[in-house]
Amino acid sequence: MKPTDPAVTWLEDKPLGLAERLYLPLFIQGLSTTAKHMVSAKVTVNFPETRPTVGNPLIYRGVHRLNRDDQGRVKCVACFLCATACPAHCIDIVATESPWPDREKYPESFAIDELRCIFCGMCEEACPVDAIELTSLLDLTGKSREEMIFDKEKLLSVYDMTKDAEPMKSASLGGTL
Repeated sequence: MKPTDPAVTWLEDKPLGLAERLYLPLFIQGLSTTAKHMVSAKVTVNFPETRPTVGNPLIYRGVHRLNRDDQGRVKCVACFLCATACPAHCIDIVATESPWPDREKYPESFAIDELRCIFCGMCEEACPVDAIELTSLLDLTGKSREEMIFDKEKLLSVYDMTKDAEPMKSASLGGTL
């Protein structure tokens, strides 16, 4: 590349003014931000005595759940789309032949490592039968790594706890599966 190349546009830096050289405007802006935070009201929430409210539970991404169908069976058809779509690779499914005539297979075991999960919602979007959903439960705690691996029974128990407060999202959107 030559300095006389017509495809190259040379820009000249404009000289800094006195205020820019002294950093005075930036200094005043930083002090004003600090002063605003010093006089603002402090908000302290006494969790777990006072539960925070979730603004819109339909878009909040909390603890996972496996949904049940009308007959009380796990809704998952073990297609592995949720495990494939998961960027954190935290979903582990073992499929087996289904004893029911309406599907080929179902999950013998279904586990989500909640410590690896980034709660992106890709599993929920990838599921063709709306079997997995993220609820608005926000108190996700455990005393060991093993407690934070949610197996099929634990995921179904989350559904049983939240089915009345949070109906399946597909039902609220008009879906019929």
